[in-house]
Amino acid sequence: MTQMKIVYMGTPDFAVPCLDILVKNSFDVCAVVTQPDREKGRGKKLAAPPVKQLAESLGIPIYQPERVKTPEFTEVLRQINPDLIIVVAFGQILPKAVLEIPRLGCVNVHASLLPKYRGAAPINWCIINGEKVTGVTTMYMDVGLDTGDMILKKEMPIGEEETFLGLYEKLSKMGAEILLETVGMIQSGTAPREKQEDSLSSYAPIMTKALGHIDWSKDAWAIRNLIRGTQPWPSAYTSYKGTNFKVFECEAESLDKVNESFGCIEEIQKDGLVVSCGRGFLKVKELQFENEKRMSVEAYLRGHNIEINTQLV
Repeated sequence: MTQMKIVYMGTPDFAVPCLDILVKNSFDVCAVVTQPDREKGRGKKLAAPPVKQLAESLGIPIYQPERVKTPEFTEVLRQINPDLIIVVAFGQILPKAVLEIPRLGCVNVHASLLPKYRGAAPINWCIINGEKVTGVTTMYMDVGLDTGDMILKKEMPIGEEETFLGLYEKLSKMGAEILLETVGMIQSGTAPREKQEDSLSSYAPIMTKALGHIDWSKDAWAIRNLIRGTQPWPSAYTSYKGTNFKVFECEAESLDKVNESFGCIEEIQKDGLVVSCGRGFLKVKELQFENEKRMSVEAYLRGHNIEINTQLV
């Protein structure tokens, strides 16, 4: 069987297992396209994307265009003349001119069960919305946002204690497994195509800091899901006497109790702050005040005072 020439496009650590599994299974990844190096940390030093770091270690040619949609970079891809382009969390939208280059098309690994949760942050929104199941979908790309024909899907349950980071790591590994199967089927000419039902789709927009603000009028379980789905960034936060603090570990309690007043610190226990919600109560067990370390409420209360009946906003 003739070996396919593959161009791989990806940027963050989520995309590393997919590249790694292709190379380990002897697929011809002739080039890697990733985002430019960016400043990182307090020192503002340039840092290479994780996919670039792996590609360098493997000796694969690397391209880092600011924009893939320029005629100049489109011509670079035409000269490479790949049979297949694989895109995993790349971070730029491919124009029609690029999508038309490879004879076998462009394939994307998407971290949700399409057509639901199209967009940039499907893992976050699955948790925030209280989904019980998620997964990975491979699809042929078109000019729409995650609207192309689906190839394969695999499901994964979402545990009640699952946070974004844990699910992110699990789905990155699942993505590599389903990609390997997908590429094998494309190579053998047996890959299926299934159109998406647009009426079943929803949008998972990119995360912003404002999305982490806790609305205490919501029920305790919904707030707990927000806290799980926004870790480690932007993190769920609220304000105590004008000072913001982030909320991490927590428990939802008395979910049937409807409260006329919400956002109030009803009780201070050794291991947590009990806060009223629109329905139920949230026990905050781990927090981080501005300019302080993340710590348990028990540890925080050893050196700080928190007043009962204080309103959080």
